[in-house]
Amino acid sequence: METHSIATAGAEVVYDVADAQNGEAGHPPLVMIGQPMDASGFRALASYLPDRVVVTYDPRGLGRSTRSDGEVTNTPTVQAEDVHAIITALGAGPVDLFASSGGAVTALALVAAHPGDVRTLVAHEPPLPGVLPDAERAERALAAVHQAYDSHGFGSGMAAFIAMTSWRGEFTDDYFAQPAPDPAMFGMPADDNGSRDDPLLSERSSAITGYQPDVDALKAAPTRIVIGVGEESEGIFTGRTSLAVAQLLETEAVVFPSHHGGFAAEDSGYPGQPEAFANRLREVLDERR
Repeated sequence: METHSIATAGAEVVYDVADAQNGEAGHPPLVMIGQPMDASGFRALASYLPDRVVVTYDPRGLGRSTRSDGEVTNTPTVQAEDVHAIITALGAGPVDLFASSGGAVTALALVAAHPGDVRTLVAHEPPLPGVLPDAERAERALAAVHQAYDSHGFGSGMAAFIAMTSWRGEFTDDYFAQPAPDPAMFGMPADDNGSRDDPLLSERSSAITGYQPDVDALKAAPTRIVIGVGEESEGIFTGRTSLAVAQLLETEAVVFPSHHGGFAAEDSGYPGQPEAFANRLREVLDERR
């Protein structure tokens, strides 16, 4: 694996390039992006794709990547330009792109702005409440997560996040009538360490969940766009947003093994099925050939 750094507008972005172990077999590089996850979260998945050059990166302000723009907000259109810079630096023509969660939102912004960068995009579970039929209530539920974190810290914020993202179906009056979840129910600390800079629970990522996909630009792009959804995500927040985005693009979502982080290592805090996930991803990408 080779590590590189590239200067973009207001950031120094670090990315890794892992050569194919079994020969490239005519595949373009496979770029993997997440948010608020850095490159380390893709190690297990990449290990099961030895036939491809895999490129991962740390979004600006996360992991090894720094930012000098004076901002703390994670903005999809800004991050899309960072990814565009990396793809340009690779010099390998259109790439394949696997994008997870907030990274999937960045990927949609990238394809809209730079449609020639990506051959096939697999956008896995983009968290976009604005595309849901109950958008206003979904956004209210998400705002309550931010409020819980802002008022009481990490444990309360994460407990509210888990409760929200595991709720099945539309956000009804019954959802909002629930008492605030106890952090201890989810093994979270109840004490408040005073930190308010968590990229998941704070409003630093509100530009991601507030993003509105440019549907016309995405439909016009030469990129093959596949919306992925975990088999365990049926009916819950990101499962619902995935189906809604696929519907906007007039396509059908493709089911992947496991959950929202289904590619995560088996020994991680949120274990997935990375080998099965990699096999499914390979199948989806090879459908283009």
